[in-house]
Amino acid sequence: MTGLPGSGKSTIAAQLAGELGCAVVSVDTIERGLHDAGVDASQPTGLAAYAVANRLVDAQLALGHTVVADAVNHHPDARQAWLDLAADHGVELRVIHVECSDETLHRERLETREHELRVVPWERVIELRGTWAPWPVETETVDTARSTTGCSTPPADLRD
Repeated sequence: MTGLPGSGKSTIAAQLAGELGCAVVSVDTIERGLHDAGVDASQPTGLAAYAVANRLVDAQLALGHTVVADAVNHHPDARQAWLDLAADHGVELRVIHVECSDETLHRERLETREHELRVVPWERVIELRGTWAPWPVETETVDTARSTTGCSTPPADLRD
């Protein structure tokens, strides 16, 4: 999963993993765990969470399991780490870009969600959107604005 904060990545990841019968490794969940363990919020927990997520995904792929990785994946190094893991394990990496094309809905989701450690200001989302670069591989896009519940069911072809 890749996409801006509040776009619906975690919802789509959970739906997809439920249908595939596999685990979701979420950078946000790992970051929350680091904070629960007493790591101060001023520390670079985001970077640490990506490193832990990569290790967890590596271990699951080594066991032959399918994994859904849930993260913003804005930085090229984060993206390259996933590409390297897939190559190292000889598995296909499917990059699903989750977006919410309805800006009002997107902002509302961001401002009302309760699962975050910290509030992600809308201005940060705009900044990330303005510096978003394409992945170096093909991506599939899911637009979560199409559903009245906030997130659409992932298309069947994402489960193939």
